[in-house]
This record gives sequence, structure tokens and C-alpha cells, in this order.
Amino acid sequence: MAFLLKFFPFPRYNSRFVLLTRLLQLLLVVFFLLRLYLTWVSWVDIPKSPVTLLLIFGGGLVQDLAFSLFAILPPALLLLVIPQRLLASRPLTLLSRLVVFFSMTGLAFVVAAEVLFWQEFSTRFNFIAVDYLIYRREVTQNIYESYPMAIIILYLVVASLILFKVLSAALTCSLTATEPVSHRITRFSGLVILVVIAGVALPHGLLKRSTNNYVNELATNGPYQFVAAFRNNTLNYRTFYHLGDDKALSRQLRRQLRATSPAHNLYDITRTVDGDGQAQPLNVILVTVESLSAKYLDHLPDSSSHYLGRTPFLDRLATQSLFFTNLYATGTRTARGLEAITLSLPPTPGRSLVKRPDNGPFYSLGGVLKQHGYDTAFLYGGRGFFDNMNAFFSGNGYRIVDEGDFSDNEITFKNAWGVCDEDLYAKTLQQADKVSGEHRPFFFHLMTTSNHRPYTYPDGKIDIPSGTGREGAVRYTDYALENFFRNARHHDWFENTIFVVVADHCAGSAGKVGLPVARYHIPLFIYAPNHIAAARYTKIASQIDLAPTLLGLLGIDYTSHFFGEDVLAPGYQPRALIGNYQKLGLYHNNRLVILEPQQVISQIDDPWHSESLEPGDPHAADVELAEAYYQGADYLIQRNLHHRDHKSRPIPAPRSTARSTSVSKLNVKGVLGHLLFKAVCCGKK
Repeated sequence: MAFLLKFFPFPRYNSRFVLLTRLLQLLLVVFFLLRLYLTWVSWVDIPKSPVTLLLIFGGGLVQDLAFSLFAILPPALLLLVIPQRLLASRPLTLLSRLVVFFSMTGLAFVVAAEVLFWQEFSTRFNFIAVDYLIYRREVTQNIYESYPMAIIILYLVVASLILFKVLSAALTCSLTATEPVSHRITRFSGLVILVVIAGVALPHGLLKRSTNNYVNELATNGPYQFVAAFRNNTLNYRTFYHLGDDKALSRQLRRQLRATSPAHNLYDITRTVDGDGQAQPLNVILVTVESLSAKYLDHLPDSSSHYLGRTPFLDRLATQSLFFTNLYATGTRTARGLEAITLSLPPTPGRSLVKRPDNGPFYSLGGVLKQHGYDTAFLYGGRGFFDNMNAFFSGNGYRIVDEGDFSDNEITFKNAWGVCDEDLYAKTLQQADKVSGEHRPFFFHLMTTSNHRPYTYPDGKIDIPSGTGREGAVRYTDYALENFFRNARHHDWFENTIFVVVADHCAGSAGKVGLPVARYHIPLFIYAPNHIAAARYTKIASQIDLAPTLLGLLGIDYTSHFFGEDVLAPGYQPRALIGNYQKLGLYHNNRLVILEPQQVISQIDDPWHSESLEPGDPHAADVELAEAYYQGADYLIQRNLHHRDHKSRPIPAPRSTARSTSVSKLNVKGVLGHLLFKAVCCGKK
């Protein structure tokens, strides 16, 4: 036994690998304390039982160990190959201390970032964190404007010094210890074996065992998830999800959408939409409001008393508009909302099409209106580089107006995300006057920014000080919209314009279950008093239905490839499609069907009032309808058949719906990095 311990990769003394021993211990302790804190602040949302704690801290230890083993592999390689004389030299000693110190600064930063990320999203790191890394300017300025940076910097300095002190003695020992090369090779080989075991076997077997989403998130490791999200920004639907028979699902989808194209074309949902014969070239201004949750409005059943009276204009507008009380966003991010509104597509696994490289030209709302002579434009108060918005909209035929098109005298206030809503609306009025003067109808799609952290806006506009929180941002959002409508009334084009106000997503999406229906509930207003009667529409509807419903109100004839439906037309069957990066849901007949990776199907009956997650029957009608939407959308997207310029042609059937390789086998392919991080791609939110 003593002989074997001599070659263990984590010795306690007399080895240059002593540093790895102390580093592993430190990482596990820090990750444990972080998980303990996050569990404490989320205690009200998780079941109180020993099993829950075992899942959180036992499963969490597995992920922490897997990530920590992988993290120490690079320094272990250096300790293996660097000659003893060079390792003990003064320059390398100094460099080693600097590297260790700044590594501890990085660890302290990760802990702080995880705490702030959990406060904002109630999840560990995911695709959102990857986005925040990519768009550093907006995010860095947002952090600077939202948090007390002096305190954060002080914390980073103090925490770095403490963590460095913990490793200092072990670092000295590692730099001065003499150890035969054969011993170092054996220790390193043992570490590699542990990395492979941790990366392949352990995480795949212990993740996602609870029906409570908070428990599953707490049991994960943030940095582990971050790297996995960075590597896996899309998921292959046919690899990871339960598949139904393509021909049967195609028939069901075509029947649902009343397609008129040849039946032998799989998932071909083409149909001719005849307007009412009274089409008018009415202008359209579609305002997508950042994070406008339904709970902010007094007129909706899930309104929050905390926001009572904070949206007086929108509450009045609800009585003057065609007001949708049961509409649901397709996702939890702006890009997903823009995708649903613009393309009328269900949410597919991974990133929104807005953010993928091949993101146009698709069949879109703007494309249909452009064919009917409309000037189509996307107006955004920030830098359209963010979320790839400019590339997406310009690639789909829209003019772009973003922060770079504002002159200095047009900007009265801006923060990390761009100009305030009032400035965006003023620019919209200017653009509308210009196009209207050319005697052309216009379709303007606006995206606002003010209802977003750091929640800052011009002083003196409302009775809540700028930067004090979401409540003030909601009130300012309402104020700016009221000001916009008031100013628009003085323009000649106002009487012939349809105003659409809708949210991109809710302010928060986390819940005890993976797809909490209430966190996807958003309002929709369609206002044109001279053309559309005020009414309340109470049936369930989806963001993907906005485009065909709007075109129906305009009375336009067109050939539709939309997955959404005109909810005002006869024969509409209420349902909503919601999702996150991996879970795909169908809300229908007061039941939520959820499709997940690893071919998991689950359901919740009465999801507004229940969190009881039950296994789903693959042959149930609701499950097959969900698969028809999502499997069909994936099929068309993967073959570029939703692109505007694709030729009408027979669509070949897939080779097989059977899998030749299981998910667990897929996790065993590749190099060590792939082994470690591919193993969790099925387990993250």
C-alpha cells in the first residue's frame, strides 16, 4: 500500500505535485461554500428533505470534482515536463507565484459572478453567460452601472490574497521538491485516468435527478456548465430527442396548419392565405418591449401587487386595443423573441436562429410585407452587433437603424445597452415621417432597452429615482410608451397605422420546473382604433402567431410557410410553444408536454397551479403534436427549407429515425476535453 501511495497523483508532501493536492482541496471547498450559499438563498423554492440535500451536495460534489480534475490537468502537465533546475530558478519561481495569484483572482471573480448571475437568472452559468462573454462592452458597462464596483474590487483583492496564502506553502514545496521523472509520469498518468472517469462516467450518471429545477441547477458546477454551453451552442435534435415517425408527424402538422402543398413533401406546411379582399396598406409599428412580463399589468390575472399602478398607460391601452390576455413567449432571451415574432418558428434546441451563422434569408414577416410594397426597418436603441441582431435583420431584408445612426443631439440619455426608450421613439417618428413623405407604407420593428438592468433612465421623468430597480424601469417603460403614442397622434400617418406592443420575453424565467408557464406569460396589444375594434382575446396563443394574425388583420393575400396561425381565423386550435436552450414545451388543453434531451418526455397537468412532473406517454395526442412542431421545425431548418429562396421540390425522407449510437456512446468520443464536457450537454438547462 505504501508503494502504491507513492505514485498517487495527490501526495501530501515531498513531491512537486503537492500543489495539485492543495489546489484540488481548495477548489472543492470554495465550490461547496458557493453551493451552500446559493442553496440558502433559494431555500424557499426547494423541497425540504434529506434526498434533496443529497442530490444538491452529492451530485454537486461529482460535478465539482469533475471540473476541478480537468482544471488542474494543465498545471500538472507543466509540473511533469519542466526540469528541476529551471523549476527552482528565481525567474520561474516569481512567474509561478504571479500565475497562481491571478488564477486565484480568477477563482474569486467566478464566485462573485456566479452569485450575481444567480440573483439575476436563478441558474448556474449557461448560454446567457457565454453571450455575456462575447458582448463584453455592453456587459462590462452594465456591471459598472449596476453594482458597487469599489466593493467588488476590494473583495477581489482580499479574496485573492487569502486564496493565494492558502496555496503558498504548497507552491513552495512543489517548486523545491526533487522527484524522479518516473514518479512524475506515474502520478500524471493516474490523474489522466481520474479525469477520464470523472468526465465520462460520473456526471452522465448523476445529473438531473430531480423534478425541481432549482435542485438540478444547484447540483451543477457553474464553470463546468459555462464551458459546456460554449462548446454546445446547438443540439442535434435527431440525436438527443425522442423521435416520432416522420410521415405520421408530417401529416399531423400539415393537418394542424391546414397545408395545401403536396402531401408527399415531408413537413411542407405551405398554404395559400386569402385576405378578406379589403387589404389596406396600413402602416405597422411593432414595439418589442424588453422584459415586459404579464405580471406588471393590472389587467392580467397574474399581476403582481408589487407593480400595482406602475403601468397606467398600458392598463388604459388594454381597454382600447385588441388585447391578448393569454399569450406566451417562446423563450427566455431577446433573440428568441425576435426569432418567433419575425420568422414564426418554434424554438429549436440551442441558440436562436438570430445568433446562428446561417440566419437568412428566411421566410419572414418583413419579407411578406416587403413584397407588398412596404418599407421594412428594424430600429434598435443599442448597438445591433449585440445578439447578432443587425446581421439577422439585414440578412432578411430589413433596413437597420441602431445607436450608430443617432446624432449627438438625438441622444438625451444612454446607458450600457443604448439610448433610452424616448430617444428610440423620437427616432421612429422621424423615420416614419420620412417614409410616409415618400407615399410608401412602412413596417417598423422596434426593440427597446430601458427595462433592463441597470434600470437607468432620464431623471425627472417619473417619481422613482433612476437606477433603483426594476420597478422604476417598468414605470419609465410605460411613461415612454405613453409619450410616444401622444406624439404620434400629431402625425399625418397616425390614423392609418397599426401599433403592436409585445414583450420579447419575461423579466425572469427560472422556476421549480424547467418550463414554468407563468414565467412565459406576456401581454400583446394591437391598437388601431379606426380599423380594429377593441376587445379581449382570451384563448391561448404563442408569439409565433403574431405575424400571421397581423397579416390577417391587414387583409393581405400571401403564401404562408409560417408555423404560427392567424388566431382570429376560424378553426384555430389554442396552444402555445415555449422552450429554453434544451427543454421544448407544448402548452395545450391545460397540459404542458416537455421534450428533453436523452429522449425524455414529461408532462404537467394544470401547469399554472401544479409543479408535479410526470412521465409522458410517447403515443399521447399532445406529445405527438409537440413532436410534430419541433421535429418538423428542425427538419426544415436543417435542410434550409425555411429559407425564402428555396425551390419548391420534394423533400427527401431521413434515412432512419433509429439511432445507431446512443447518447452515452457519443459521450465517449474525442479527446479528454470532449470526454469531460460533452458528457453534460444533455444535462444542462
